[in-house]
Amino acid sequence: MTDATARFGLPFIQPGQAQKEFFHNEALALLDGAVHPAAETRGDNVPPTSPSIGQSWIVGQAPTGDWAGQGEKLATWTSGGWRFVESVEGMQIWLRDSGVFSFWTGSEWRDGEHVCDALVIAGQTVVREQQAAVPDVSGGAVIDGEARSAIISILEALRAHGLIAT
Repeated sequence: MTDATARFGLPFIQPGQAQKEFFHNEALALLDGAVHPAAETRGDNVPPTSPSIGQSWIVGQAPTGDWAGQGEKLATWTSGGWRFVESVEGMQIWLRDSGVFSFWTGSEWRDGEHVCDALVIAGQTVVREQQAAVPDVSGGAVIDGEARSAIISILEALRAHGLIAT
């Protein structure tokens, strides 16, 4: 039997272990920071000087001080000091400073992106995978210059929003 869970490193209570409450409380403190987490910001390498209990940060790549050796982890301030939760692939954390979610790909944090196959609103697929480019209009005697200009503006806007290929 290992000493901790595989994903978040939560301590197990071992058979015959003294002070079981210490290990149980440690696991609860880690869970409190890891379940539906919200971080003040991402990428800081220096711990804040006066954090409030329950506040969390996503530690930067080159941490110092109390965060040394804890790069890219979720750091939460508790009544017992800093607790660190390992970043696991797919973990998503709300960033309070920028108002977006950040997710861990397994090798880096990505801010403000949602990876999905389609955007569905009220049961209706609104956006799905980008399709082949729509060609610019050309030639023909029916469409006049104003209409052609309007169509080109629409196509440019759709391309700028990533809804059609360039």
